[in-house]
Formats: sequence, structure tokens, C-alpha cells
Amino acid sequence: MKLERDYFLNHSPIDFVFAQNSKDFTVSEVPLYEFTGEGEHLVLQVRKRNLTTWEMIKIISQGYNIDSREIGYAGLKDKNAMTIQYISLPKKYEENLKDFDEQNIKILSRTYHKNKIKIGHLKGNKFFVRLKKVNPTDANRIKSVVKQLKKYGIPNYFGYQRFGNDGDNFVIGKDIIDGKSKIRDRNKKRLFVNAYQSLLFNNWLSQRIRVSRVIDSFEGDELKEALKVVDLEFSDIEYLKKQEHPFKLFRGDIMLHYPFGRAFTLTEETFSEDLERFDNRGVSPSGLLSGKRAKSATDDADLIESKFREEIKAQDGERRYAWVFPEEMEVKYRDSDFWFELNFYLPKGSYATTLLEEIAGKPIR
Repeated sequence: MKLERDYFLNHSPIDFVFAQNSKDFTVSEVPLYEFTGEGEHLVLQVRKRNLTTWEMIKIISQGYNIDSREIGYAGLKDKNAMTIQYISLPKKYEENLKDFDEQNIKILSRTYHKNKIKIGHLKGNKFFVRLKKVNPTDANRIKSVVKQLKKYGIPNYFGYQRFGNDGDNFVIGKDIIDGKSKIRDRNKKRLFVNAYQSLLFNNWLSQRIRVSRVIDSFEGDELKEALKVVDLEFSDIEYLKKQEHPFKLFRGDIMLHYPFGRAFTLTEETFSEDLERFDNRGVSPSGLLSGKRAKSATDDADLIESKFREEIKAQDGERRYAWVFPEEMEVKYRDSDFWFELNFYLPKGSYATTLLEEIAGKPIR
């Protein structure tokens, strides 16, 4: 069992240095909705450096006599970065913060809202990334790759952060599922099982990208034979060959309205219409996070998904976007410093590091 990763672009690897620190990596949270400006909850926009979200909450809780359970947040932000996010706390604690002064935490703005911020109350994140030691030739290559990412989007892999410092949390997760490891701490148990779910998702997505590449590379009987090599045999390959997008949609795929919305099954009757909606970024295919009550693919899509589906009774399953579309992508090359700078937006749950790995054409960790 190992983590797989195929890149959908075929360029040779590009060398650069990505140092994940507060000077070269910035993450800014985009809330799911506008705050009302009134209500029983104080909403703080905070900037932190070199702290996890949990470490920041602990500092605020212990330093200003605030119950940590009453502090709400929408998502966890990187430690090795400068990050800007929103937290909420009951209005009764506002006076506690009048003399707020912390070295690595700054309150940027205050407002109010009627509800506590909860996990998932997040639209996405804006990123600034500085790549170093980029020569002029590679800078032009990066610009070319970015054009492709703007046009087609990117596979929505889980980033290496999902798998722990040693990259093998999924091994413990698999042992928990198989009853070989008993961990009582609920949070740790969920963390490890989530890592195993993520492994299955990433490996499924990698396989779909490999098959999509095969479909683009062969014709007719040669394509049929090439698909047999990867243990696939479709009754109809013409509808696959006609697709211009590098990620091929299969009949039976579970699609999601993009960037938010309900799930539906891709059928032959509406295939052409839904393919056009995918090209126009109105819908996107999804992959399975194995567990209870998650909707499964059917038809051709199930030929691959079934190989990466596992019964996980202790965990709710769900569908995750397999393909996402970066927005607001801007680049700048500083030739005097050999720096290449990128700004871009990704929807919630997507990793900036996976985008950088698509640019590099190799792991960056």
C-alpha cells in the first residue's frame, strides 16, 4: 500500500525552491458569507505567523480567560505561513480583548454576526506563493504551465499535509479499520482514518488520470488493448475519445454542481450537456471518500472506483471534487532575485501545494 500521484500535464520536471514560511507563503481565508455586523458573536479577522490554528486558539483562550470551546473557526490554517482567517467568540468576551497584544497574532478587524463560525463556513482561500532559484528559462516554462492550469483546472489531490509528518498516517488508519490497532483518542482515530480515506481517493484520482492519458494516446483497437493492460474494457470508447478535456468523464460518474451544490449521476441521456457544463465549470466530477451513506459511481465509472472503495463503518463517507479550477491566477517573475511569484484562489478543501506540484511535475516536499 503506497500513495500514488500522477500529474495530468506531461512536461519535464521544473526545479524551484518553495520554502513554506511566513515571508514566502500567505493564505487568506474567504468566508462563505458576509457577516451581518450585528448579533451576539464577535467576529475577528486575525493574522497569525508560525502557529497552527489550534495553537492560536489556545493562546487566546488561556491568555484572555476565554473558554476555547466557544471560539469558532471555519478551517485549519498552515503553521509555516502567514495566514489570515476569521474566528468568532461570544460578545461577552469582547472586553477581555481590549488590551490584546501577542507577538505572532494580530487582530486586523472586528465585526459581529448572529451565529458562531463553524467548520466548513468557508468559501475558499487566496494564496500568495514565492518560488525561489527560478532561472529565466524555467520562469517561461512555469508561465506556460500556468496557462494550461487556467484553461483546464487541476486534479484535487489531498496534499502531503494530510498524511502526517512521515507521510504514512494512512497505514495506522488501515490498521484501525482492520481491527489491528486500537486507538482510544477519538480525534487521533479520526485523523488516521481520514488519512486512509484520502489515500484511496488520491490513488483513484491518479488511476483516472493515467486512464485519461491512455485514451488520449491511442486509437481504435490499440486503445482497446491499452485499456486491457490496466484491466479495463469499455463497451463504448468513442464517447471517451471525443472529449477534449484531459480528464475524461465516464458514464456513471457522480457529478457535483460547482463550486457548491447537489450530486447527480452522469448518464448517457444528458452526457453531452453535462460535458459542456464541465467545460464551462458549472459542474465537476467527484471521487469517493469511503464510508457510510456515500453515493457510489455506476456504469463505466464504477469499473475504476470499485477498486478503491472500502467499507469503513466507523466513518461517514462523502463525495469530494476530483477536479477544481484555480481563479484569479496572476504571476510575476523578478529576474533580479530569480523569484517567481504567484497569486491564486482555490475553493475550500483544496491544497496550494498540489497546484505547485502540478507546476513542478514532481513532489515538492
